[in-house]
Amino acid sequence: MGQDIELSPGNLTVREKLVSLPSKPGVYQFKSADGKIVYVGKAQNLRSRVRQYFRKSRASDPRMEVMVSRIADLELIVTDSEVEALILEANLIKKHKPRYNVILKDDKSYPFIVITNEPFPRVFVTRRVVRDGSRYFGPYTDVKTMRSALKTVRDIFMIRSCNYDIHDETIAKKKFKVCLDYHIKKCEGPCEGLVSQQRYNDMIDQVAQVLKGKTGPVKRSLQAEMEQLSDGLRFEDAARIRDRLQALEVYDEKQKVVDERQADRDIFAVAARGDDACGVIFKVREGKVLGSRHFYLNHVEGKEEGALLEAILERYYLDHDDVPAEILLSAGLESRSVIHDWLTQKKKSAVSIEIPKIGDRAKLVAMVRSNAKFLLEELEIQRMKRGDFVPHGVQALQRDLRLPAPPRRIECFDISNIQGSDTVASMVVFVDGKPRKSEYRKFRIRSVEGPDDFASMKEVVERRYQRLKDEQAGMPDLIMVDGGKGQLTSAVQVLGRLELEHVPAIGLAKRLEEVFVPGSSEPLSIPKTSSGLRLLQLVRNEAHRFAVSFHRVVRSKRILQTELDLIKGVGKVRARELLEAFGSVQGIKFATEEQLGDVVGEKVARTIKEHFRTESEN
Repeated sequence: MGQDIELSPGNLTVREKLVSLPSKPGVYQFKSADGKIVYVGKAQNLRSRVRQYFRKSRASDPRMEVMVSRIADLELIVTDSEVEALILEANLIKKHKPRYNVILKDDKSYPFIVITNEPFPRVFVTRRVVRDGSRYFGPYTDVKTMRSALKTVRDIFMIRSCNYDIHDETIAKKKFKVCLDYHIKKCEGPCEGLVSQQRYNDMIDQVAQVLKGKTGPVKRSLQAEMEQLSDGLRFEDAARIRDRLQALEVYDEKQKVVDERQADRDIFAVAARGDDACGVIFKVREGKVLGSRHFYLNHVEGKEEGALLEAILERYYLDHDDVPAEILLSAGLESRSVIHDWLTQKKKSAVSIEIPKIGDRAKLVAMVRSNAKFLLEELEIQRMKRGDFVPHGVQALQRDLRLPAPPRRIECFDISNIQGSDTVASMVVFVDGKPRKSEYRKFRIRSVEGPDDFASMKEVVERRYQRLKDEQAGMPDLIMVDGGKGQLTSAVQVLGRLELEHVPAIGLAKRLEEVFVPGSSEPLSIPKTSSGLRLLQLVRNEAHRFAVSFHRVVRSKRILQTELDLIKGVGKVRARELLEAFGSVQGIKFATEEQLGDVVGEKVARTIKEHFRTESEN
């Protein structure tokens, strides 16, 4: 075993197994000391892949490091191919739900429409999937859509609604009698052998086509049958076929058309935030959306979008046999060739897997991604309604900064000036990772002359928290300043004087995105991929934006007011009144003498008009 392998002394079982790993495809399972499976993975080469986890030179990943530290044993299952390994991995993840795998969660048991595996099949709704050769369609996330599909096939096709066990022997013994459905032309009476098994199953195949969204061939078949009956002068029978054809047209019109080319495709997209994600699948047949499915995923922080899509594809097609000719994705897959081979084998014909960047197909993927984002936001809202939800970014920040409590309320300060003039400050407030704009505050620096960011920071921090103390208001969970050690030290000194040293404070330096904490000369080591660091960057950027926008307003007002101050008889009060009345210096310049007189009197109005007249002549 190479010198690059690093194991803790207690991992002798793993150490021994690493020596004899086979260079074959298969699945590996990592287990904790209590025998629980913590991770399942697949590999083209088990020896190469598994040993990567224990190399000193592997890329730094806090989650992976924790997982590796808990591995007490590993178990291998060698397969004949990568495709077999992929299927086995998906089944094991679904069964064991290991702690460090991406886990897909369906929070509902959706219904299917089933065509039973019988000589004379039945068609009905079920939530229980039994692999006995029966065909399942769905799952239907919208019960209204499912009922519409079931009603359509029962209106169009004369399928039995009874639960009789019908086969050749029961027909020969005349065990069952036709029911009302036969007399009202809803069933052709298979229970008494009044329709052949071949004809009945040909009709069932058409039912399957409709449930798959393949209405075109069924329409053509019904049209041909109607014309044949009409030519044979069987007009009553032809009229019944016409009515069925019209019912199928109505069903078709209810489907949302997203592709005029009538393509068959499944569209996958995913949205992620923090440790959660949502994947959505749109099922399109003959250009119409037949339905959609979504999965919520957790343990996803640090995972690439392609890895999440791969987990969704594996789980979805593990449960579904209906594979279209084209699959559209929002990102690429690491195991694209393996998944392509698997789905091609499953479909028994060519399957195209693509990531469209432009055109109509890219717009379809964007639409599916928008649905995923909406569902993810809806999940967060539902959690918040339950009362104790703390967003993952806030939890990650508590972990990264080693805070005693989640920083649910963050207040961040930024100083803005240009060459020391018009110095202002901003304070933004984030609650549970979201901006609370109604609580933003602006500060004009009063006590500092010239460009001194440290002194300016002291002034605004003291003004803010002295006021909160005087009002006996609650303090934030985290105080943040835009800057490095100098700005943070200035803020901490003020907090000490105000006896608020217990309130956590940090500084975020722009240049290297370094996070500084009081009492330490070195920045904290926070992974660049951490959602906690991303939250800090978001807060800092918003504070900077707010400060700069306020600074521009202050500076522009000063410049405008300075120009008006040049006019004899126009002081600061009158200048402010004129700007409020006319909006700008240009507005004042082009106002009539009468309009100006209404604001500042006739004498000053004449002076103003004379000033701008002289200015234009010069």
